[in-house]
Amino acid sequence: MAFSFRSPFSFLSNDLAIDLGTAYTLVYVKGRGIVVREPSIVAMNLKTGAIEAVGKDAKNMLGRTPGNIVAIRPMKDGVIADFEHTERMLDYFIKKAHNRKLVVRPRIVICIPSQITQVEKRAVRDSAYRAKASYVAMIEEPMAAAIGAGMPITEPTGNIIVDIGGGTTDIAVISMAGIVYSRTVRVAGNEMDEAIIQFVKKKYSLLIGERTAEEIKIRLGSAYPIDDEESMEIKGRDLVDGIPKTISITSGEIREALSETVSIVIESVKQALEKTPPELAADIVDRGIVLTGGGALLRSLDKRLREETGLPVLIADDPLSSVVLGAGKMLDDFELLKRVAVE
Repeated sequence: MAFSFRSPFSFLSNDLAIDLGTAYTLVYVKGRGIVVREPSIVAMNLKTGAIEAVGKDAKNMLGRTPGNIVAIRPMKDGVIADFEHTERMLDYFIKKAHNRKLVVRPRIVICIPSQITQVEKRAVRDSAYRAKASYVAMIEEPMAAAIGAGMPITEPTGNIIVDIGGGTTDIAVISMAGIVYSRTVRVAGNEMDEAIIQFVKKKYSLLIGERTAEEIKIRLGSAYPIDDEESMEIKGRDLVDGIPKTISITSGEIREALSETVSIVIESVKQALEKTPPELAADIVDRGIVLTGGGALLRSLDKRLREETGLPVLIADDPLSSVVLGAGKMLDDFELLKRVAVE
C-alpha cells in the first residue's frame, strides 16, 4: 500500500476505525470513541431484495422471521463471505457512526485477521471503498488487539496475544511493531455456540437456536471446573414429538460441550509457543500471554491456559473492544500506522 508523505489522517473527526468481525462490528470515531457495537447481521426480504434491518435489529429477527425474510451473516471466519451484504452493512454502520449525516467521505482503518489471502484482503478494501471510504488502511487484528490492550509492541521484546473472536482465534507473537509468528484458527465463539447446539440436540433431542446457545455460553460456559456449578432452564423444540419443551442444563454439561473447541484453541497457543524464537520466548515467560476478544470472557479460560502452558495469563481490560481501540489509536499515530499496516 502506498502512503503519501503527509498523513492522510489530518485531524478530521469523521475518521473511523472499524473492527469488522464475524459476530460483531465495532466502529470507533476519532474524538468520540466507540459509537457502534452491533451484531454483523443483515435481514433481507427475499421478495423485494430490500434490507429490512441491520445489526441488533436484524439479530432480534433470528429464528423469528417469515419465510421471505432471511437473516444473513455476511462475514464468515473473519472474512467476507457475502460481498454485497458486507458492503451494505458497512455503509449502514458508517452512516450510523455519523448520525446519518455524511458530508465528507471518511478515512478508515479496518482490521483483518492475520493469514488471510490477498483476494480476501482485496474484498475487505473494496467493500470499504464502495461504502464511501476515501482512504483505507488495513491492520491485522492481533496487532490492533495488542495495541488496544496496551502491550509495548514497539519494544524489542516478545509479546504474545491470543484474540478469540466470533469466527477466528488469532495468535501472534509481536516484537518491534512486527508480527514474528502468527497463526489463525477458524475456531472461536461461533464454534462454541454450534457445539452447544449439537450437544443439546444429541443429549436431549432438543433443538435450540443461535441466540439461546450464545446465552447459555455466557451464563454457564467455562473452560475449567468451577467451585459452584450452576444450572439454567432452556426452551427449544422437542425433536421427537415436535412440540416446545423446557429442560434444565448444568455448567458441567456445557463445559463438556465446549471441551473440544477449547482444546483446539489451547493446542494452537502451545504450537505458537513452540515456534517462538528462544530470545522472545524468554520475554514471554516474564510477560505472559494476553487474552482479548469475546472468547477471553469464557470463565476460567485464563486458569486453564495457565495450567497447560505454565505461563502467566492476563485478560485485557476491555477484551471485547481491544481490536477497535487499537485501530482507533492509529488515527492519531500515523507513524505507527505506517509500520503496522499491511499491503
